[in-house]
Amino acid sequence: MAPDPHARAAYKTSSPEARPAAESAERPQPPLRRRKARRLVVAAAVAVAVAVGLAVPLALRGGDTHGRPASLPDVTGVAAHPDQSPPRELIAAGRVAVSAYYTAKLVKQPNGNAIGTYQWRLLDTATERYEKTDWAWLDVAPGTRTAAVLERDLPVSRIGLLNLATGKVRRWIKLDRNVGSVQFSPDGKRLLATAYRLNPDGLFKDAGYQLNDKTVPGPKQSRTGFYVIDVASGKADFAERPAKKSGTLAGGRQDFYWSRDGELVWEAGGNEAGRIYYDVSGKRVPAPDQEARAPYPEAIRSPDGNLVTGAFVGEGDNIVSEVRNAKTGKRAAVVPGQQLLAWADNSHLIAWRCDPGQCSPGKGEFRNQLLLVGLDGKVTPLSGFRTAKLQDEGRWIPLLTGR
Repeated sequence: MAPDPHARAAYKTSSPEARPAAESAERPQPPLRRRKARRLVVAAAVAVAVAVGLAVPLALRGGDTHGRPASLPDVTGVAAHPDQSPPRELIAAGRVAVSAYYTAKLVKQPNGNAIGTYQWRLLDTATERYEKTDWAWLDVAPGTRTAAVLERDLPVSRIGLLNLATGKVRRWIKLDRNVGSVQFSPDGKRLLATAYRLNPDGLFKDAGYQLNDKTVPGPKQSRTGFYVIDVASGKADFAERPAKKSGTLAGGRQDFYWSRDGELVWEAGGNEAGRIYYDVSGKRVPAPDQEARAPYPEAIRSPDGNLVTGAFVGEGDNIVSEVRNAKTGKRAAVVPGQQLLAWADNSHLIAWRCDPGQCSPGKGEFRNQLLLVGLDGKVTPLSGFRTAKLQDEGRWIPLLTGR
C-alpha cells in the first residue's frame, strides 16, 4: 500500500519535544500493516504527486494495555468541527491549535517548466476563522500571535512578521541571500531560514527525467545554507551548507529544521536515524541523546516527558498506534489513530485516522480526519474527512502550533 506522498511535515507545538519535523506538508501516512519505523520524507512539494511530474519534494482493541488509565479528565479548550473539511473555523484541543493549513497544486510555466505552489489559509485570531492568504510560505510562532511569512516567487530576500489578529505585517527582516523556507524555534525567539539560489519547488525542463515512458520536468538542487535570525533584533547569521548531491526524486527543497530543544538544526539524511545534525554555525555534530534514543525520528514526548509516541501497530481494520513509556521504552497504551501528530495534554493526542469503514488497502486509506484521542481510547472527531485522492487540490495539510 503506497504511503501518502505529501512531504512537508507540518506539525508544530510550543514544546520542543512535540516539534518532530518540519514539523512545517504532510508526512507519509503509515501503511495499514505492521511496519518498522520509517524515514521522514522532507521533500516539500510531493503534495502534488510524482505521477503528475512534481518530484520536489473506535473501540480500543489489541496490544498490551498495561499502564492505561481507566478514565481521563476532559481536555480543555476543545474546538471541533467534524462537519468541516477543509476547516473554516478554529480547530484546537488543549495546548495545540491548527494555526494554518494549505493545499498544493502544480502550476505550469513557460518553456515546459512548472512550479509546485501552496495556497495557505491562516488563522485570524480575532474571528477564529481561517482566511485565505497569498503568502508562498509561512510558519506560526508558539502562542499563535505571530506568523513568519514569505512572499510569492520564491526564493525571496525578506521575511515578514505578521500579526494574526490584524493580518498585517508589522515588520520586515531583510537578508543578503534569498530564502525559500522559514521556521520558528521552539521558544519562538529565533527563525531558521533555508537559503536557495532557485525556487526549491521549481521543476525544470532541462532537468527532466523519465516517468511512465514520458519525460517530465525535474527539480534542481540549489540550496546554499541557512540563516539563524534573532526575531527581536533582526540579526541574521548565515551558515554555508550547500545542497546534498542526491537523486532526482529527492527534490530541490532540502530545508533545515530545529532540533526539539532549539539548540541544533537538522536535515534529512541517509543514515539510520534519518537525520543529520549541525550546530547553528553549520558544523556537523552528533544527534542529541534524547533524539538519538527516540523510537523513531518523528516520535513526540508528552509535555511531562513521561510518554512518547510510537509507530502504527494496527492490523487489518484495527487502526491503532502505540504510546511508549519514555524511560523504559515499553508499550504504555494503544490508541486509535493512523498517525499521532501532537500531544493536546499529558493524556490526549491529536491524530490522523482513516475512515474505519473504508480503510482497506488501495480504497480509503487516505480518507482521514483529525481526531482527539485519549489514552483510554476515547475519540473526539476534530475535523471532517479529507478526500482520499492524494492529488486533489482540496486536500489540506494542517500546521499544528502550541497556543
